[in-house]
Amino acid sequence: MENLTFIYKKLLRETPIAFHRYLYEKIDWENRMIGIRGPRGVGKTTLMLQHIKESLKAEEALYVNADDLYFSEHRLIDVATKLVQRGVRYFFIDEIHKYKDWSKELKLIYDYYSELNVVFSGSSILDINKGASDLSRRAVMYHLQGLSFREYLILFHGLPTMPHYSLDEILAGGPEQLPIPTPLLYFEDYLKRGYYPFAKEKGFDEKLREIINLTLETDVPIFANMSAAMGRKFKKLLMIIAQSVPFKPNMSKLSALIDVSRNLMPDYLMCLEEAGMIAQLRDDTGGIRGLGKVEKVYLDNPNIIHSLAGNDVNIGNLRETFFLNQMHVNNPVISSRLSDFQIGNRTFEIGGKAKGQKQIREADEGYVVKDDIEYAAGNVLPLWWFGMNY
Repeated sequence: MENLTFIYKKLLRETPIAFHRYLYEKIDWENRMIGIRGPRGVGKTTLMLQHIKESLKAEEALYVNADDLYFSEHRLIDVATKLVQRGVRYFFIDEIHKYKDWSKELKLIYDYYSELNVVFSGSSILDINKGASDLSRRAVMYHLQGLSFREYLILFHGLPTMPHYSLDEILAGGPEQLPIPTPLLYFEDYLKRGYYPFAKEKGFDEKLREIINLTLETDVPIFANMSAAMGRKFKKLLMIIAQSVPFKPNMSKLSALIDVSRNLMPDYLMCLEEAGMIAQLRDDTGGIRGLGKVEKVYLDNPNIIHSLAGNDVNIGNLRETFFLNQMHVNNPVISSRLSDFQIGNRTFEIGGKAKGQKQIREADEGYVVKDDIEYAAGNVLPLWWFGMNY
């Protein structure tokens, strides 16, 4: 226990507070039990430690990593008991999915100790989602995505804190007022290495490949009770998506390419989506449930595309991946019957400088979103603007 406290205080001292992720202000920290899920490397640990450092007294909280060797012989509920006895009111648990039967013990902690507030996080989104369903009446869940282009500009280049813009504000030209003289110089770098905060450290390419491998070869197979060989098949599938034009899935062809049952392909794609590796664009037939037919499959973010495709990146795929990745955080994005994307009654066609208006001529409200331009002209908007949404 003493070693856990030592590590906690060391990490607390080393936690920077100059920059906060978009989710920091959205979390209602007064809830008795809070869960933060998100892919590996997007900043969940820093988020929790920042809250302790800025809003709590160090002695009234404890942060632990559930992967610590201490928990090979000790239970979370026993630690919670000691904390309550010592008057500690806040228990922060990182990498909760590394602890066996974690949701059962969190249930007991919630039911036994009303005076203790618990915040937990996990990177194995599949496992966290399953556990969150067990805690549905107890835990308030939040999802943390990687850096937006706006956050990247602040964190990586020291630009002043800039507001985020709603879709309405973006379409009205709000981002044009930002203090960014040459946004396109930064935008290309963001697409390659700006989505993950750890890109500021050395060895980004190797660390990102490790995250991809761990997710595909460990998180997904263990959760779905698959063999380790499935991880290699999943990686082959992601390579195909990364190098393709915006990818319209043909389940029969995909199953043949990676040598799996065609009937299982939808389940595999769903697992990869929940694990934060891909995004599936659906049509509007699913109504408010958002479970329509899958029209296209993308990788989750542009950095993964560059990591897997290398020099074989399809630029159209990259642009559409960026738009979907940035906009789905705050907007229900579906496929368009006329063009690339639909948000509400608005239609968006994504392309380069030469992209015309043909696809959106019949749209009630259509926009052409172009890469390689800095400013808007009528219904033609810069692609980078949509990175200011969160």
